[in-house]
Amino acid sequence: MAEKKLQITQTKSVISEKQNQRDTLRSLGLRKIGQTVVREDTPVNRGYVRAVAHLVQVEEIDA
Repeated sequence: MAEKKLQITQTKSVISEKQNQRDTLRSLGLRKIGQTVVREDTPVNRGYVRAVAHLVQVEEIDA
């Protein structure tokens, strides 16, 4: 059984965004535009992505 993962790429700046959205990006491990991280596909990470969906691009990958 393949484990699902999320590839998350920051596409927009956090300037003029609310502090909780900045904190969410930081907790995902994103600091710069264009940076990509791979995280497990869990409900917690899905919630983080939903909170900053307008700032990131998400792809599901099989790992």
